[in-house]
Amino acid sequence: MKTTYLKPVLDLAATGTKIKTLMMQKGITPRQLQVIMDFPYVQTIYNWFRGLNMPTLDNLVVLAQVLGVQMDDIVVTRMVEMVIDASGVPEARLQYLNGNREADDPEGVEILSA
Repeated sequence: MKTTYLKPVLDLAATGTKIKTLMMQKGITPRQLQVIMDFPYVQTIYNWFRGLNMPTLDNLVVLAQVLGVQMDDIVVTRMVEMVIDASGVPEARLQYLNGNREADDPEGVEILSA
């Protein structure tokens, strides 16, 4: 018998694009956000844009306030379907938010395993 669970996984690149888009819509520049966030370097924000890293939780709270959105409106996730067999061995397949499944090993997607 297999049990299936859906697990959200952060999409760093899509989240970075979303942050950049929201900032543009609000007319906030990376330099302005650097000052608001009290960062020593503007590079931190550019790294978010490129999906190299994510804002920490405390920075995400401030970012949501500055952008006038909820934190959930900033973070983009993809769902991974976790299938665990009777022996407890998991396998995972990517499942896109629109419900379309790709092959078990779509290009550029890491398959999770225990």
